[in-house]
Amino acid sequence: MPMSRPHEAQGTSAHTSSMSVTSTAVSASGLPGNGHSHGDRSSSDAFIELDGQDQLQVLNNQLKVENRIKEGAENLLQMPLTDTLRMQVESELEMAKSKIGAIMKSIETQSARGARKKSNESGNSKRKFTGPPLTQNAGTSAADDFRSAMHQANSYIKSLFVLSRPVTSSSLLAPPVPPASASPSSSTSPKPAVADEAELNRARIDTMTRLIGVLQRNLRVRYELDIAEVVNAVLPSLADRASKQCRATTYRLLRHSLVDVQSVQRLQRQNLEWYMVKSLTRDNKYAVEKEQVIKLIRAIVEIGSERRTPGSAVGSGTVPLGETVMRAFIAVAEYPEDPFKPICVQTLTEILLIDIELMARTGGIRVLLHALAEGPPEMAPMLSSAFLYIVDSPRTRAYLNPGTDLEIALSGVTDAYGKGPEYADRMRSCARVIASMLRTWSGLMYFSIQDKLALRAVVDGLRIPSLETREIIIDMFFDLMNIKPPEWHQAFIDGRRLTMYRRTKHVPNTVQPLEPPQRHQVTLKLTDQYIALLILVFSKAGLLDALTSMLEETPAGSNLSRKATLLMAELLQTANRVLPLSIAAEIQALPRVFSLASDYNFGEHRIVGTSALTAIDSFNRHQSRVQPGVVNSRPRANSVEDAVRRGQRQVEQAKIKMAMQMDDKTFQANLLESQVMLTKDQTKWNFDTLQDLIEGPLLHPKRMEEATKASRYIRKLMSFFHPFSHRFSDLAKTKINLRWVRLGCTLLNALMASPDGVRFLAEDEFLLQIVKSFAQLDPFNSTPISDPVFSKKRMHDTLTSGYFEMLGTLSKRKEGLELLEKFKLFTAFYHLSELRSREDLIKGIIENLDYSIDGHSRIVLSKALTSSYKHIRLYATNHLGTLIRGSTVANAWTLRLLLTQLYDPAMDVREVAIHFLEEACEDTEVLQTVVEMQPTLDHLGEMGHPLLLKFMSTPTGFRYLYAADYIHREMDLWFHERNLHYVVHIEVFLSRAFSFSTADDDDDVLPFDGMVPPHFYGVMAKTELGCQVLREKGHFAEFAHFIRQHGLESEDQDLIIKLKSILWAVGNVGATEGGLPFLEAEEIIPAILDIAEQSLILSVRGTCFFVLGLISSTPEGAEILDDYNWEATLSPLGLPTGICVPVDVDKFIYIPPWECVSMEDKSNNRLIPPQTEEELEVMTAIYNLANTVIANAASRSLARMKSRPEYKNIFNSSSMLYRALHTISSQRYRLPVRRYILDLFNIEFDASVVETLSQYAISLRIPPTEAIEKPPVARIVSMLGPRNGRTTESDEEDMSGGDEQQDVVKKPPAVSLRPQSRIYGFED
Repeated sequence: MPMSRPHEAQGTSAHTSSMSVTSTAVSASGLPGNGHSHGDRSSSDAFIELDGQDQLQVLNNQLKVENRIKEGAENLLQMPLTDTLRMQVESELEMAKSKIGAIMKSIETQSARGARKKSNESGNSKRKFTGPPLTQNAGTSAADDFRSAMHQANSYIKSLFVLSRPVTSSSLLAPPVPPASASPSSSTSPKPAVADEAELNRARIDTMTRLIGVLQRNLRVRYELDIAEVVNAVLPSLADRASKQCRATTYRLLRHSLVDVQSVQRLQRQNLEWYMVKSLTRDNKYAVEKEQVIKLIRAIVEIGSERRTPGSAVGSGTVPLGETVMRAFIAVAEYPEDPFKPICVQTLTEILLIDIELMARTGGIRVLLHALAEGPPEMAPMLSSAFLYIVDSPRTRAYLNPGTDLEIALSGVTDAYGKGPEYADRMRSCARVIASMLRTWSGLMYFSIQDKLALRAVVDGLRIPSLETREIIIDMFFDLMNIKPPEWHQAFIDGRRLTMYRRTKHVPNTVQPLEPPQRHQVTLKLTDQYIALLILVFSKAGLLDALTSMLEETPAGSNLSRKATLLMAELLQTANRVLPLSIAAEIQALPRVFSLASDYNFGEHRIVGTSALTAIDSFNRHQSRVQPGVVNSRPRANSVEDAVRRGQRQVEQAKIKMAMQMDDKTFQANLLESQVMLTKDQTKWNFDTLQDLIEGPLLHPKRMEEATKASRYIRKLMSFFHPFSHRFSDLAKTKINLRWVRLGCTLLNALMASPDGVRFLAEDEFLLQIVKSFAQLDPFNSTPISDPVFSKKRMHDTLTSGYFEMLGTLSKRKEGLELLEKFKLFTAFYHLSELRSREDLIKGIIENLDYSIDGHSRIVLSKALTSSYKHIRLYATNHLGTLIRGSTVANAWTLRLLLTQLYDPAMDVREVAIHFLEEACEDTEVLQTVVEMQPTLDHLGEMGHPLLLKFMSTPTGFRYLYAADYIHREMDLWFHERNLHYVVHIEVFLSRAFSFSTADDDDDVLPFDGMVPPHFYGVMAKTELGCQVLREKGHFAEFAHFIRQHGLESEDQDLIIKLKSILWAVGNVGATEGGLPFLEAEEIIPAILDIAEQSLILSVRGTCFFVLGLISSTPEGAEILDDYNWEATLSPLGLPTGICVPVDVDKFIYIPPWECVSMEDKSNNRLIPPQTEEELEVMTAIYNLANTVIANAASRSLARMKSRPEYKNIFNSSSMLYRALHTISSQRYRLPVRRYILDLFNIEFDASVVETLSQYAISLRIPPTEAIEKPPVARIVSMLGPRNGRTTESDEEDMSGGDEQQDVVKKPPAVSLRPQSRIYGFED
């Protein structure tokens, strides 16, 4: 990452480093004829073997390098330098100049040789190389780029090796050494030494940054570099002596050097873990360093982790991180004040899903559980999802303590008592997490263990009268049960009457039905099936009783109690809809509420019970009135609204009839009253009278003849609408002026209603002027108009756009179409459709034309559908889909046009066409019409798959696809691949349906309405021929065999995924009447029921639950499941709804108990005990720092020890440092304690110290089979006990626990990974 430093110093280090590196590289290249002896014979021979062009390229590269050295040296000489460094720079400058001269001579020789060679070639040869030497041109091959990048990388690594040497005066005289500004005369002064170290750090940073740039630009170089060589070159840059920027850049370089698992494994063999531990332990002043080491750890996890192999279980991968680094990383994630805690928690969550054993061994699971309970709310969904994934499998579930670990996620709600209103935000976020967890199979079944203890704890939160935040729990249940509150819910909660909210639901009477409703009348959704199970579980957990307890608190009623009543009413109504009648009746009984209502001993109880029953009854009556149970968009014939509409139509018809019978005198008076004959100013016209005339008397042929011939009234009125009169066309497009557009359309209707009116339109200039106005837009017009009538600005700002609405009115009648053809308006439309930038005109034409009459209107639409501009085709396709959606019958011409759009070159147009075609094919008549057209859909790929499945559901379509060999090809694809894809899709669908996010930005996932997506095998079973093909193929028999063989699989994830896919296939086949005999023949239903009740994989149980619902969607299937105590939900007409629940729900959600696998602190990695009293006393104090009870006393004891001279050698000892590092890497220490322990030792980390620590890791370790020898000292003084009989006052204060103290430990404990369980210095 970029480092901040003074530009002069940076320039010095940069140029000097560049000088050193490049001079080393050039001298090593052995340039022939340059007069230097640095090259060897072999490199000279290799140079000679190159051809002319390659030699020139090498010479140009070397010349470029030497020129840079020369420029860098000249810049350095202009800066204040020490005498020694100035002499070195001048020497390098002279050397660079001499090399430049030699290289120039070689280039001239090679150029002359190349020119002579090219002159002998033919005229079509390459261009000659003339002029000054050039650098590498743009046509260089990739191999040359790689060689150049590899050469640069090796040069930088060599430079880093040089920079890693100790800074001495003799090293300054060596030419290849990068800058060091120490001089012999100033070596005794401390300030130049500091300056030397700073310059050395800057040189290292600059070189490593350049190397990182090479690695970023050339991926192949990363593969070719030896990671061990890189580590050896940068190891001194990780020492404590280096700056934090230098260490940060080193970690960044190591991160960019990792490319694959092998590179990570080679990195693990280097001695880097203690450096990483030290960097992770540093405080926030070293944030730049911690950031890079955390990024390095994340790169190791991402690149080096070996995920599970095929056939392995969940969490069985390996993460290449040792316990040493993991403990340090976990300490950062655990410390609340560390700014890197969130990213560390996220990384640990990723490790949990890959290698749960490592997390359990190092205590990471406990940290993540605490982060789930107490961490930031935005991280809770991620953590809960990870733990739910762990809970799903018995192998990983065993790492959690049942009943205690994951229940910590509920603590935000269960521990809310006494926290006050300020705790509401925390509780609200916790409630969201609980709801999301309960919407998964893992969460619901896990929290139901131990007789639903966790669920009862959440429900019991409603029983605490003083808990002010109970409304949050109620809102959580509204959200969990997917109850969408309408606008009148608040009125119910406030205690107001509900009679005022009926009409608001029926205002939009003009909305046309979008889909045929017959599909949605009986079949319920998958989400409804899960909600049915939720209601069953929570009713057994006492939810309704808890709500009743809330009602008993205040007989007078409150907003909270009414909200509880509302939740109860919604639950009862949902239960009545999604649960079988026998089970729903038990919930609907409400025994406690009825007992309160019938309790005559306590009046308050009676008031509470009757009020609750009255409120529930009012809710039900209002709900049935506002939301009728049968979904039907057609209004009933005997409805109140229909009577009102019928009366309005009768009034309008009577009004028109009376107006047409108007006498001559009244008619003439109305003509004069409209003011049309008196003035051209339309603002003075009587609009109401004018409208009444057009909608009444002028509809009579006699009155129209009189208005057109005798009084010239219509001529004056129509002149107002002429485009060139600039009266109507210049009016601003405002809401009040739009009435003139409607008047114009009404007038044209009236004119076309009589022969005289049609004749008048044929003679009038209205249509002629519109044609001429369109001609103004013709780009080939000889006389261009500056402000045409249909300009873009006028279309947007004036009523000019209303002309398209008027033309659309004409296109609705046969007479109008003849007029449009006579005036060549359709020809104008064709020309307008070719205009590139006038999509406003094309849209106006398309959306206003009427297509009910076959003719030019449909040709205009088809021309727009095949326009050369994609946005026009897209708009026309959308409009065509709207026409099909609004049509009540299957129009072949619209469907044929829509099928044409399936072959559009633009993907967007094809997607829109498929969407509308799928929607239209919900109607069986439309589907049959489309199938008869036999469209070819193979080119659509995955997009056309749902459409082809719809075709398969009809006998005609199946035969057509069978003849096209689609069935056999697709059947094999589904058998081997698409069954698995179906599982992934449907689980993603269900996850989105139950998630809190709207997921508007997830465009890559298909929309999900809760219905079961169509399955190939399920669609096959809908037709007789499909069942025959399925029987011949034998796929179903193989499915049944797999279910019986692997139904209770709990380890192999691949088999589990395949089992789910086969279960969905079997369920979809069983959901059809033709497919159910397959299940009966194979006797597979009992096997599915056994899996649903006995499988250890919870998500497999959930899959079986949904599959059994599919099987119950036929009357025969529901009858079979009823024999096995699974009852299906029926509609009021007795038809199955596709929901089936177990009668004994506890048996279904039961999880067998397990023993928690605790792997923490069980390692045999033990060390030889300390050999002296002082060492044992220090180590004992370090052990006790892990105990928060005595940590303060231990820290004070360590501080006293460090101040005593007899302990000085201990805190300077590398072996004791290793023991301390081993201790903090073997058990849990908080981050400040780890930092305190490392700060105790006066040892700076560098390569030699780390190497010594590696040796102690071998020499101090006890072999697993070796017995622990007794220490030479027989009696060892505890760290809390007095040494040599000396006792201080502070010691006595720290030891205030007993009358006598135990000063002697007879048998010293071995240093192990186990936490210290005894407290030394106290009596038993």
